[in-house]
Amino acid sequence: MTAVETAASLFATLDAAGAAADPVASFDRSALEAIVEAGVYGVSVPAQVGGLDLPLVEVVDVWAELARADGSIGWCAFASDVALAYFGAYLRDEGIDRVFQGGLPVMAGQFAPNGTAERDGDDWVVDGDYQFGSGITLADLAGCGFLATPAGGGDPSFRFRCFPVSESEPRGNWDVLGLRGTMSIDYRVHGVRVPDVCSFDFFAPVVHRGSAMHHLGVLPLTAAGHAAWALGVTRRALDELAASTGRVRMGAPAPLAESEHVLISYARLESRWAAGRAWVHEVCAAVEAEAAERGGPPEALSADRLRQACVHVNREGADIAREAYLLAGTSALRDSPLQRCFRDLHAGAQHFFASDAASIDWARGLLARP
Repeated sequence: MTAVETAASLFATLDAAGAAADPVASFDRSALEAIVEAGVYGVSVPAQVGGLDLPLVEVVDVWAELARADGSIGWCAFASDVALAYFGAYLRDEGIDRVFQGGLPVMAGQFAPNGTAERDGDDWVVDGDYQFGSGITLADLAGCGFLATPAGGGDPSFRFRCFPVSESEPRGNWDVLGLRGTMSIDYRVHGVRVPDVCSFDFFAPVVHRGSAMHHLGVLPLTAAGHAAWALGVTRRALDELAASTGRVRMGAPAPLAESEHVLISYARLESRWAAGRAWVHEVCAAVEAEAAERGGPPEALSADRLRQACVHVNREGADIAREAYLLAGTSALRDSPLQRCFRDLHAGAQHFFASDAASIDWARGLLARP
């Protein structure tokens, strides 16, 4: 089987785990272990550190299949995978020995520069309060961004680093509408010593290993992950809507599948999903090819196009889920996969990677072209 087919074969296992996780706002690590055992964990990670390093379009399709089974599990799986891709590609050899010596760990955290750090010898001493540590209760390593002040003074730089999750302090505040199973609690870091070799410059990482995909940098590569996630959960919402069309709504003369309004609406929703998926595939293939040709990062306009494709499918996903929810009627009101998709996609649409920031950057780049 291909990696995408293998990911699809996990549907029943991950679906059951996700359904059990939603009410208690946390899923069991066995769900991630199933992904590992199936051989589809690390699809974006450099082969030199034990990853699969698949082409970016295939990576997107694998992550989408995991998210189709369950939004929370798919979210944590792609987030850990893509974080390992950064560290596997951008750390120096000394850092690789520390992070990957036991194989591919599970990683969680937030990369926003909410912490500060002072240099002490070969280490950074980090303090900070972080939010939305998706999957951190199940992780081996925590990652987070920080502003690093050079030992001799000067302007701080934005760096990303990782450390054992046991050195963080969980805050336990996850009572939310959607993505409940991710257990994306806040966490605190106080006085944690992180070797410099376990960190890299966020905006100007040096690619030490990996493939063309790793030249994209943190923001575009993460955008591909969020796009994949939205495509997968939206696909599940549409599948659940299709499965409900045999029902007869109260007061209706025939099943939903015989309603022209439902048929037209469903066709339009499927078209919107297919168009979004096609654009994500096109952009991912193009930006990876550009990075390969340049032997380095793609042009900013190309990277921003990928970020905008991510925004597009996340916004479209939330809209599609809302329309599917309304078309399905009261069957979607009760606890159901469609209800979870609705909540998860609206939660995902609140993320930075679904915000207007990418749209502004891409539009400015387009308008500045000669």
